[in-house]
Amino acid sequence: MFANLAERLQETFRKLKGKGRLTESDVNEALREVRLALLEADVNFKVVKDFISKIKERAVGQELLASLNPAQHVIKIVHEELTALMGGQSSRINLAPKPPTVIMMVGLNGAGKTTTSAKLANLLRKQGRRPLLAAADVYRPAAVKQLEVLGSQLNIPVFAMPDQKDPVAIGRAAVDNALTGGRDIVIIDTAGRQEVNDDLMAELENMKEAIKPHEILLVVDAMTGQAAVSVAETFDSRLGLEGVVLTKLDGDTRGGAALSVRSVTGKPIKFIGVGEKLDTLEPFYPERMAERILGMGDMLTLIEKAQENFNAEQMAKMQKKIRSMDFTLDDFLDQLNQVKKLGPLEQVLGMIPGLGGAKKLKDVKLDEKELVFVEAIIKSMTPAERNEPERVLNGSRKRRIAQGSGTTVQDVNRLLKQFEQTKKMMKQFLDMEKTLKKGGKMLKNPFLN
Repeated sequence: MFANLAERLQETFRKLKGKGRLTESDVNEALREVRLALLEADVNFKVVKDFISKIKERAVGQELLASLNPAQHVIKIVHEELTALMGGQSSRINLAPKPPTVIMMVGLNGAGKTTTSAKLANLLRKQGRRPLLAAADVYRPAAVKQLEVLGSQLNIPVFAMPDQKDPVAIGRAAVDNALTGGRDIVIIDTAGRQEVNDDLMAELENMKEAIKPHEILLVVDAMTGQAAVSVAETFDSRLGLEGVVLTKLDGDTRGGAALSVRSVTGKPIKFIGVGEKLDTLEPFYPERMAERILGMGDMLTLIEKAQENFNAEQMAKMQKKIRSMDFTLDDFLDQLNQVKKLGPLEQVLGMIPGLGGAKKLKDVKLDEKELVFVEAIIKSMTPAERNEPERVLNGSRKRRIAQGSGTTVQDVNRLLKQFEQTKKMMKQFLDMEKTLKKGGKMLKNPFLN
């Protein structure tokens, strides 16, 4: 996500860092590059203008003159202002003092409301809630069936009234059903509509009046850029939104919507969709996103994903192995299979400080199909070869392994090199996690080291 913007900004700051002491002209040139990068990323023009103005005011004043390292200080200012631009702090769901909490999902046709509704239900259930999905899209063919299929996959109940054509009545009945069924969250999937369709927008206003939802979340496609911002303005003027959910952010190389929505509409981005699977909806953290854009990584999110997907007992056992350097190729294969659960490898690597730079990952080939060959190579080894490859493996053994796995000796050597690099990286990962837990602070920006 944000690949183009991230690459431009990181390259600008690399040049700035190489200058040592900075003149006002150096800062102005860097900010010109930042401005162009943001405009190319389809960020709202007024937002860009205000953003650059705030940075310039801080970057050429006393704050910069007092800094021991001006280049690093400019980057720190950009990080802080970028975080503020996207809302500063994460914004959570407004839970009702007395359940159930009612959430209305609204948006344009094709924005992904139905899938996002299911993803949100899944996320809230992981947080200990008991969600109920309500199928109130009475216009799109098979919309009800789609939600029922998704609910079945997640084992989350779906309330539907196939013969009812009034979405307001369905919304009311869903809330009553939640009350009697012990459900503390109701997520209502409404029909997609164009903001210019006054009748359909009035229908949403009627539903709001009838069921008085605690949250109205607008689902928008991040890849539509500034168009997403104008849609948010219109829906907010009619309904009074509590927040926005950006879908398809994993495919958004520009970032215009994420960087403009809060500033233009005043409404926070509460969640982001970063994949097609039903566990790929995440809370939106402005500071973490700013870190990703600036190539600082996002270790907090990576650690949270690991804690969510990895068995605690397995993690403790693996940590002990890594720290004692008793990490074998069998463990390596097991970890590769575990890491696949965290999401696409590009996303995982992008969260690691020092590896998150768009340019660094640009030429790295991350074909997950190669894991099949990795598994074949490792399973073609004897137990002794897997446990102590550096001591046991020689040329003839490598040829036998390559033949048995349908690969080449070069492939075997490449795997062994990756194994050694992974051992070092995983030890660094554990040290980073320890530092985070100890200090309760984010990792240092690699630009500032």
